Amino acid sequence: MNYDELFDREEIIVEDKKTGKEKTVTIYKPKYEKGKIFAPLQNKYLEAKPEEKVRQEFVCRLINDYGYTLEQMAQEVQLTSSNRGTGRASADIVVWRTKEEKEQNKIAFLVVELKAEALKLKPEDFYQGYNYATWSRSKLFVISNGKIVKIYKTIEEELPLSLQPVGEIPQAKDILDNQKLEDILSKTKEFTGDEFAKLLHKCHNIIRNNDKLSPEASFDEISKILFLKIMYERSPDDDTLIFSKQKVKKEMEIHKKKIERGATSLSFLEEQFNSVKFAFRNDGIFEENEKIKIRENSFIDIISELEIYNLTATSEDVKGIAFETFLGRTFRGELGQFFTPRAIVNFMVDLLNPQENELICDPCAGSGGFLIKAFESVKETIDNKYIEIKKAKYKEIFQEGKKLTPKEENIKIEEYENYLEEINKKQDAQIEYLSKKSIFGTDANPRMARVSKMNMIMHGDGHNGIHHNDGLLNVNGIFRGRFDVIFTNPPFGTTLSQTSPTVELDDKYTNTEKIEFYKSIYPNYEQEMKQVTDNFGKPIRGLFEVGKSAGQTEVLFIERCLDLLRDGGRMGIVLPEGVLNSSNLQNAREYFESRAKILLIVSLPQEIFISSGATVKTSLVFLKKFTKEEKTNYEEIKQNAIAQINEKYKEQKEEIEALLSLRGKESLSKNEKKELLLKQKELQNSIDLEIKEQIKQNFDYEIPIADIKKAGINSTGGKEENQLPELLKAYTGYRTANNLWEVKNAE
Repeated sequence: MNYDELFDREEIIVEDKKTGKEKTVTIYKPKYEKGKIFAPLQNKYLEAKPEEKVRQEFVCRLINDYGYTLEQMAQEVQLTSSNRGTGRASADIVVWRTKEEKEQNKIAFLVVELKAEALKLKPEDFYQGYNYATWSRSKLFVISNGKIVKIYKTIEEELPLSLQPVGEIPQAKDILDNQKLEDILSKTKEFTGDEFAKLLHKCHNIIRNNDKLSPEASFDEISKILFLKIMYERSPDDDTLIFSKQKVKKEMEIHKKKIERGATSLSFLEEQFNSVKFAFRNDGIFEENEKIKIRENSFIDIISELEIYNLTATSEDVKGIAFETFLGRTFRGELGQFFTPRAIVNFMVDLLNPQENELICDPCAGSGGFLIKAFESVKETIDNKYIEIKKAKYKEIFQEGKKLTPKEENIKIEEYENYLEEINKKQDAQIEYLSKKSIFGTDANPRMARVSKMNMIMHGDGHNGIHHNDGLLNVNGIFRGRFDVIFTNPPFGTTLSQTSPTVELDDKYTNTEKIEFYKSIYPNYEQEMKQVTDNFGKPIRGLFEVGKSAGQTEVLFIERCLDLLRDGGRMGIVLPEGVLNSSNLQNAREYFESRAKILLIVSLPQEIFISSGATVKTSLVFLKKFTKEEKTNYEEIKQNAIAQINEKYKEQKEEIEALLSLRGKESLSKNEKKELLLKQKELQNSIDLEIKEQIKQNFDYEIPIADIKKAGINSTGGKEENQLPELLKAYTGYRTANNLWEVKNAE
């Protein structure tokens, strides 16, 4: 075939990755004529509809990027007649290993299904290509909307076909070598994630070496560049926003001329970063006066490393694993306290099992580990629900065993595609609600608040509810009585005094524009913000009931979390074991037990947090805030106990009070009075103790306690045996059998 007759062509200069020298390559592009697009695989012009344009561009991609030939491809291939009763099995593009295997009608190697209008790629929506891949037993199944590409390896042993994500489409030259092909296909999302993490670390080192910034400051600059890249990728104007070394150099030259003629006084990087700040202005990520601090040569070096990656197209799993790996390498030493080990995060989130439509919060968000895991868990639940809904509808429309005429089949295909369009709107709306209105967190450290936001974006979003703020104070939707589930690992070892720190005046509490914005979202905004605005200059410790007897941050955060929970809401918190057994905190423990039931206590091994810089022994404590009924029941038991015990000691109390009230000649001596007051105090202590004991007896429930010796991580941060999954399985059965909590009904 003469490709020059079948395509438009363009000569471009690229950098040879091996030699570093420039070379000229030919790029093939679709041919257009009078509103039509040429389809080389069908040797004719077709209407240039969006989906056809995507298809022909993908044919060019297979040729240009992966080295496949037209001779081993076919377009719009149909495999079966409709007498299977499961709908048409066809594929937009089918690729065989060789031209000969195509001619011999052997098993296809690669099946491609395309949808121009698909904003989000869901394999179950590409049902015709999925059917083709299933029945033909092809090696790979690829779906794309023209910008994002997702590649799946088919698991031949399973039926219906099981799909496993892989990192890349193999080059044509590699697919005949079975060992090489398997090596390529074994590059799963974990491998790609690690590769991306290494790239981020390389970029981090470029800044450290060129700009002499600290690891933490270098990370800040990497964040700015990553947000710049995301901004470029999200822009619909692909012609002007190209994140490449070649494009940036041209833009720098243009900008230099703007400076020379006085059109701007800003440097190229300042102008770029201002665009980033404007694009993300509603996300609270960057301060208004924040600057980008790296040199232009560092910027170019980093872009040359990042330009081959598409962050928007890369799966959330890959980005998430990469970013967390990068964070771990960068921050574990200096900011280790902000990182909760993944084994602990997974266990806590899986145990409390957040559901769709539940509001989730972490007032000490750190790097965002709990919120990310909760987001992923709920998203998976939603996705799985809709997969089953779509399967059921598919079976209903394409009745198994029923023969269809081509006309009948087309009617049913249209019916199913219309249904998919509507059901996907519902699914996307639920995911958007989860992303933008269900996940909340704060961190008092500005760098970690940004880390958390970036981490959430890398994992698929949910960053809107993350704020830089003291977690003990209300802010922008993080209000009392609002949340269904809370996970947190509060700071240990700091004690707030009776006088400091105080509630400080901040722009977020006085900015009229921001206040009006949040009032439009939260009708009770002004009322809830009085916790802050009525207490400017007052000690933060004084805002809490337990603050009267204790100032440890971990103790204050237990009360804070209980305040944030709705009635019946549940929480998991990492605590030093002193909170559970120190005599100095007895009053605090009794206060918490008067507001919540203990669901489970898990004692962790000493070494679990050593790699993060903490040496204190910790426990996981899971609580459920009283429901209205439990609150009423507890209060009745408490009042009955107070009445009964006071009645029991009524005579003794009255006798002491009578003696203390004597006057004149009958009055007691100073020593007698002192002894009697001491006796009165001891009696009251006995009464209080009996009241507490009676409340415990009458408000009795089982408290499971587990002592874990191995929790998946050793003192150096390495992996080891993990007993937590076994405990999770046992506890899940226990809490289900005992109906320990109720969740909101999913819509």
